[in-house]
Amino acid sequence: MTSSDLNEELEFRYSGRRILVTGGAGFLGSHLCEKLLALGAYVIAVDNFYTGQRRNIAHLVSNPYFDIRIHDITFPLYIEVDAIFNLACPASPVHYQYDPVQTTKVSVHGAINMLDLAKRRKCRILQASTSEVYGDPSIHPQPETYWGSVNPIGPRACYDEGKRCAETLFFDYWRQHKLPIKVMRIFNTYGPRMRLDDGRVVSNFIVQALKGLPITVYGDGLQTRSFCYVDDLIDGMLRLMATPEYITGPINVGNPEEFTMRQLAELIVQLTGSKSTIVTMPLPQDDPKQRRPDIQMAKQILGWKPHVSVSDGLAKTINYFRDALASDLKGSSRDVFARRRESVVS
Repeated sequence: MTSSDLNEELEFRYSGRRILVTGGAGFLGSHLCEKLLALGAYVIAVDNFYTGQRRNIAHLVSNPYFDIRIHDITFPLYIEVDAIFNLACPASPVHYQYDPVQTTKVSVHGAINMLDLAKRRKCRILQASTSEVYGDPSIHPQPETYWGSVNPIGPRACYDEGKRCAETLFFDYWRQHKLPIKVMRIFNTYGPRMRLDDGRVVSNFIVQALKGLPITVYGDGLQTRSFCYVDDLIDGMLRLMATPEYITGPINVGNPEEFTMRQLAELIVQLTGSKSTIVTMPLPQDDPKQRRPDIQMAKQILGWKPHVSVSDGLAKTINYFRDALASDLKGSSRDVFARRRESVVS
């Protein structure tokens, strides 16, 4: 698919269409909403703001083609839409392990509710799945044909198994109801609008480096991950949704460039100019030792590959976090001043 063919297809697929984005105020969801609006879509974002942030979509709320609604997708949603991107679910262990039962409900009940909506509307639906379905893999890099190695009763299972069950539901709706589905397996993604307390490795390392705190590497730091910049990821998502109905996925989307955690920490220290030292902590249970996508299917079917280098993407992300930390510091100062003023007045 050439760039000109892709642009024509995306405009045809999205321009003038009512597109639902669940998790629309989240890190990925807000970037997707922004891109869909640029393609001429009418975007309806739903979010319960558990991990989504209002500041992620603050620049969109004045757009007459953007509508944000507070909703938890574990409850049914009745709305008129032409396509659905199902992104709602906490994606960081810090957040999804806080309430693991609710995390599973979001993946399973949420998938059922969105699939039922797509069935009623007779529209296509994309599931934002995850590389976590591969667990701690015995095959490297991971192709879509690999069934994974997941601990179904471990502390990460609420997310891993929830996403695996969501994929099962999507393919059962496709087989049983002929529903046009798309399943995308997302590998580690980073970029602006990640939460300061996101809890994943890129945000943790950047915040620690910018604050001059010790950078915490778990285990020996030799476990690997592959990091995809958010703009590349969203491009892949839009391409997959725009494919013909017979293409269902699952399709891996991620950057196959692989880093050890120690290499990543050292790169972030270098890019931030930080004096932070690197310290080690015990490896969490079921933490995968290696993770890298096989993206041959994305290249062949979607004509997709990542374009933003990790160094360039991290530089943009660091600038965002630097501004966000400064903004939060100013906000904290204003709050302290307001409390002092209230105490004087009272």
